[in-house]
Amino acid sequence: MSYYKRTLCRACDSGRLRLFLSLGRTPLANSFLRSSDDFAAEPQYPLDVYFCERCSLVQLLDVVDPEVLFGSYIYVTGTSDTMAAHNVEYAQTLVAFLGLKEDDLVIEVASNDGSLLKRFKTYGARTLGIEPAKNIAEMARAMGIETLAKFFNTSTAQEVRETYGPASVVIGNNVLAHVDETQDFLRGCKVMLGEGGLVVIEVPYISELIDRLEYDTIYHEHLCYFSVTTLMRLCDAVGLCIVRVDHVPVHGGSLRIYAGAREHYVTHSSDVVALAGEEGARGLTTLARYERFAEGAEGNRQAVRDLLRSIQAENKTVAAYGAPAKGNTLLNYCGIGTDMIPYTFDKNPMKVGLYTPGMHIPVLSVSNLLDRFPDYLLILAWNFADEIMRQQQEYYRTGGRFIIPIPQPRII
Repeated sequence: MSYYKRTLCRACDSGRLRLFLSLGRTPLANSFLRSSDDFAAEPQYPLDVYFCERCSLVQLLDVVDPEVLFGSYIYVTGTSDTMAAHNVEYAQTLVAFLGLKEDDLVIEVASNDGSLLKRFKTYGARTLGIEPAKNIAEMARAMGIETLAKFFNTSTAQEVRETYGPASVVIGNNVLAHVDETQDFLRGCKVMLGEGGLVVIEVPYISELIDRLEYDTIYHEHLCYFSVTTLMRLCDAVGLCIVRVDHVPVHGGSLRIYAGAREHYVTHSSDVVALAGEEGARGLTTLARYERFAEGAEGNRQAVRDLLRSIQAENKTVAAYGAPAKGNTLLNYCGIGTDMIPYTFDKNPMKVGLYTPGMHIPVLSVSNLLDRFPDYLLILAWNFADEIMRQQQEYYRTGGRFIIPIPQPRII
């Protein structure tokens, strides 16, 4: 079955789930179309967001088959300078914190093109990637990163441990939100750990999402939206203790948690418990805070549309920059089609020549930007806005202007 609807919370198995935001029926954010012949048959699914009144986990209940979502994929981490710098810092931090030595095993689940694991190889570590997208796994192997092309669960974890031995660290970046069976995923990570090893998980932080009105980071691949409070609840359920939490700026603001087996670490650190307490004080454990967020999303939709219409009224042209998944949530929710944005530019060659899901905006190569020269560029990949504006200085110097849509649309 390619689609079903959950009835219980992933963290606490409660049925106390309350709908607070509906972004409408939308196509899958990374399912770009090859031809206009494909438009009519494009599948769409509800994009509704729920809050668990028992454990505060924010989540989608409409679940699309992961084989449909991830069996073949067109997002790669290696195309971004920002992510490259992030990966360098990431590897340095883990090597220092864990005291990683030569031949220690570093495993990354959902390892994409191997860009992060490649950084650990420079320290002499053994590396192994587990990546379900066969086309992306092949790219990683071409870079010299041993990669298993399969979906991850506790069964996969047992096989990996038996074959490769225990890991010093198991990394999961922007993947925990993608899995329906969240507890099984974390149990699998724990299975692969050696004594004293750590599971290191990065997830977008619900606090940043709410405070900065980042509703466009909601799409069908992202089933869960985490706080420290909910991550503690999940770790409790599978016998992990969170010993450290870092705030990192990537993807609009993320959490990086370091968790080890309860048999070794005994309890969550006092700093982590304090962070959860602060979240409660800020309202992140109450439905009312999320209802206000939903009102803000509706206000942003109207503001973005009004700005684009005002630009059109001045006979100025607007194109978009980037074709990220988050951009497709924004375009579909705001109803921005080719009548407002005739095309978008992107660096990823796997997206160039395709059409965005739902709004069917053609994706052009960045090399076409200066020839086309729209008066304004709506930066859909706003989490990389500084990098994009730095790369497109010639466009800016010769009169082009940028629009950042989140949290409120503004012209730069």
